[in-house]
Parts: sequence; structure tokens; C-alpha cells
Amino acid sequence: MLKLAGMIYIVVGSMLAGSFVIAALTLGRVDAMSISAAAALGAVAALPVAWMIASKLNKSIRSA
Repeated sequence: MLKLAGMIYIVVGSMLAGSFVIAALTLGRVDAMSISAAAALGAVAALPVAWMIASKLNKSIRSA
């Protein structure tokens, strides 16, 4: 399941990091530190999301 979570993290991590950066820019935070912090926060937030999605996919694949 770790490989599956890793592949899902590639997609979810970039999506959440990009969304957090866009949210920071929308709030007027245009300095490099704010943008970097938003991207890092999005990447860290994607870890449990990717694991949860992989777990649900693994359960649905195994039960079929």
C-alpha cells in the first residue's frame, strides 16, 4: 500500500500545495516566505490525505 500512497501523493501533494499557494496569493501574501510556507503546508497536509485515499482504494480493490 505504500507504493499506492506514494503515487497518489504525487497528485494530491501538488494539488494541495498549489491550492495553498493560490490561497496565499489571493490573501495578498506575495512575499517568498509566505508562498514557501503555503507550499510546504500543502505538501505536509497531503500526506494523511494520500494515505486515506490509498487505504480506501486498497480496501475496495481487495474486496472485489
